[in-house]
Amino acid sequence: MPEAVLAPGARIECRSAEWLVRSLGRSSDGQQVVDVVGVSPFLREKEARFLVAVEQEAGSFKVLQPEETALVADPSPQYRDSLLFLEAHLRRTVPTDAALAVGHMAAMDALPYQLQPAAKALAMPRARLLIADAVGLGKTLECGILCSEMIRRGRGKRILVVTSKSMLVQFQKEFWTRFSIPLVRLDSVGIQRIRQHIPTNQNPFHYYDKAIVSVDTLKNDRDYRFYLDNANWDIIVIDECQNVAERAKGAQKSQRARLAERLATRSETLILLSATPHDGKPESFASLMNMLDPTAIADPSKYTKDDIKDLYVRRFRKDVIADLRSSVQERDAADVECQASEREERVFALLKDLELPDSDSKAKAGQLFKTTLAKSLLSSPMAALETVRNRLKRLQANATPAPADCAALEELEPLLAVIGASDFSKYQRLLQLITGDWSWRGKDPKDRLVIFTGRRETQRFLMEHLAADLSLPKGAVVGLDGAMADVDQTRVVEQFAQEKDAVRILVATEVASEGLNLHYLSHRLVHFDIPWSLMTLQQRNGRIDRYGQPMQPLIRYLLTSSRSEGMGDAEKILRVLIRKDDQAQINIGDPSVFLRVFDAEVEEEEIGKAFEAGDAEGLERRMDANAKPYLEQSSDLNLFAEMFGFSSSEEAETAAPVAASQSIAVEQRKPFSLYPSLWGYVDQALGAVAEAMDRRGEKLDLRTFPEQERLEITPPPDLQRRYDRYPRELRPQSGQRLVVSTEVAALQRALEQARRQDSARPELEYLWDLHPLVDWLADRGQITFPRHCAPVLQLSEGLEPGEVVMVLQGTIPNQKGMPVVQEWVSVRFAGSGLNVAAVEPFAAVAEQLQLGRKAYANPKAAIALHLSQQLSQQLPYAVRQADSYLNRCGQQWAERMQPELEAQRERLKRLRGRQVQQLQMSFEADQRPQQIKEKRRLAEQKAIDTRFDDHERFVSEVMTIEPSPYLKLVAVLHREA
Repeated sequence: MPEAVLAPGARIECRSAEWLVRSLGRSSDGQQVVDVVGVSPFLREKEARFLVAVEQEAGSFKVLQPEETALVADPSPQYRDSLLFLEAHLRRTVPTDAALAVGHMAAMDALPYQLQPAAKALAMPRARLLIADAVGLGKTLECGILCSEMIRRGRGKRILVVTSKSMLVQFQKEFWTRFSIPLVRLDSVGIQRIRQHIPTNQNPFHYYDKAIVSVDTLKNDRDYRFYLDNANWDIIVIDECQNVAERAKGAQKSQRARLAERLATRSETLILLSATPHDGKPESFASLMNMLDPTAIADPSKYTKDDIKDLYVRRFRKDVIADLRSSVQERDAADVECQASEREERVFALLKDLELPDSDSKAKAGQLFKTTLAKSLLSSPMAALETVRNRLKRLQANATPAPADCAALEELEPLLAVIGASDFSKYQRLLQLITGDWSWRGKDPKDRLVIFTGRRETQRFLMEHLAADLSLPKGAVVGLDGAMADVDQTRVVEQFAQEKDAVRILVATEVASEGLNLHYLSHRLVHFDIPWSLMTLQQRNGRIDRYGQPMQPLIRYLLTSSRSEGMGDAEKILRVLIRKDDQAQINIGDPSVFLRVFDAEVEEEEIGKAFEAGDAEGLERRMDANAKPYLEQSSDLNLFAEMFGFSSSEEAETAAPVAASQSIAVEQRKPFSLYPSLWGYVDQALGAVAEAMDRRGEKLDLRTFPEQERLEITPPPDLQRRYDRYPRELRPQSGQRLVVSTEVAALQRALEQARRQDSARPELEYLWDLHPLVDWLADRGQITFPRHCAPVLQLSEGLEPGEVVMVLQGTIPNQKGMPVVQEWVSVRFAGSGLNVAAVEPFAAVAEQLQLGRKAYANPKAAIALHLSQQLSQQLPYAVRQADSYLNRCGQQWAERMQPELEAQRERLKRLRGRQVQQLQMSFEADQRPQQIKEKRRLAEQKAIDTRFDDHERFVSEVMTIEPSPYLKLVAVLHREA
């Protein structure tokens, strides 16, 4: 047979040692790289990485052939070592279809809709997807499910997550506790630690395979931008990706966009996450789509749903409510009226007739300073006082005097300054709400409050007064704002989630409104002031009203009522916003469709205009008209309608009313295993480890609790070394016992216990297929027998007398080195002859013999000489039969792929033509000199050609298989005649 191709699972000889191939990849300059683990005794379990071409040129690289496999006896009781050897190879067999193999078994109560993004991505030639589900539906968990599937397929060794600085710890914890994915946190402290521990010229993204870093760190650190350009990953995740879209709002955002564009080229798998993925401008959304697939859109200003429909998943609460009802209770939201005090009424009355001619004449975008002042006053008199004093300072420092403005503000300033806590009606009503309406005393550490305000001065006031007025101890009230350093933001979020911590109330500005999980110990949220943006309002509520909230969310909106007509207009506006947020939650989905500006700042400007015009009724009519077409439509189908609106009522009526959650089929297929449960495998594998250590005079410190499927183990040195590469905050300290359990409920209790004990790391870890303990056991299982050997199981029953079954693992990779056909083949010989009686899947034989489930006596006899000679003669015939079987499977796969490959090529040809045509049209309208135009046109034409050539090459490599399979003899089953 031809020389076998290199593939995961193959064994190679390199540098006078034997290695097991874990995965294949490419270096930054395109050379084939092989990741291996040592099999030879002196290199056992040592990981290495080789450049294939370099080693071949040195003459030290060889793929081992199955015909040369040595057959050995297995002396272990009931053939335990052989079964572990087989199981280890089964666990290294990667799924080759789009069915979920592990993600749905992570440490979470996954709801059906949360599995759909992974199913959609796995069906793609390469997984590049925007997950744009609404606030609180679990985008981080959906991302973790997909990443788990990629890891199980050998396509997730190197992962980079880019998020906001406030989300670093939360994201890291979710990925570790639920998915066993250890991300090294590169915050400001982490970066300094790394620079102390690695050589100065070492790229930290080479040093750590899995990392999480804030977008601002990457954007501002020149060294890290250089490191990015010289590193590649298997998976890149960009959280809150709306912040890296091209929005042309200044250098900062464009810098983020350029950073994201570079990142998009550094990984095969790209996952974008955002609850607000567009700002209503086609060019902005196109920039995200181009990161996922640069061939999809010819004109960023004009494209259709069909161009990009496969690149995103978008659902709202209303779309998945059937799934959510089992885990999330409907929120209890209510307005809380606060009657203005007499001192506040004096300010409101003066504000009604306030005239600022100089300031108003210079107002931008129609936003009057009087409106700015009203908004600050609706937050607090303290915020309004700060606003007045800041404006007076600017006016007094201005070379051009504004006497009328100064006089008006100087009249207002003392009226604000005399308003203290006792005259501050909203604050007094807050105290009554907390202690009276809710009877809250701060005694229960599981019942904490979140208070949102948009103003720093209001936040400072609340933090100064709340603890004393509520009789709370020191440290019970903490603040969170955007000016805090990343480590300080992390510390506050951690404190709020730790049950043992003294924190009872979090007073937060809008920095806490995106992404943070504040629902662990809190189900009460108070809007001390209401943002003039529906998008911000939804984000705030989503901090406690989200997937995983065990209690009914209680949300209260504080509204100041005044006799002043002007402030009455503001109250009407705010009540409109509250009603529309509630309507979006129930039957609209995206609150931004009400105003159709898709940007929180612009929403504030639009609402400010309505306030200035005193037209709350007109604002609500406009919102209702904008929202009407969306009431009966699927959110997934109408992302374009969200951005651009319905062109006609007829289009709204004819849009297909198919629920978004029904559009993606999800298959689940557990990989074949010899053992009835993961616990059964782990228990037996650890028994083998304990015996091996006993033979070396060592002791395995292990306690098992089978009824709870829980174990405690002091990691042996080789397992401890794996943990030593993990982030310090995630790994057990040296000598500390590792406690793991297969029960998700046990992990949830451990997480709650960690919060009670002020511990960042739960005492228990989730034992599942991706846990490092299971991975370690599988690696040990694969090197149970000596180099290039396979065990012979001499059975006394189950097979026909004299029957021989040779078990081979076969792999056919595509031209990118990814396995696309993996088959376990049993080749049967009826007796000692060379005639093959049957070739069938190993799963059928294992089921027939109940391997791993039934105890077979092991006579512990050596392989008789006549049997050894017989099996040596039969082995080449078995290999040929298995090779034919694999080639037929490969041919069937190629035949299935051919139509899709042709369709992809035709699609790329069509899209290339569109981009070339668009390029020609843009240059025909170009008025620059011909020489300049032509130079620019040639450069852009070259970029198009490179883009499509690369994509066509990728598609071809993914959908084209190597000519020969890799075969490995794993075991031989025999019954004496």
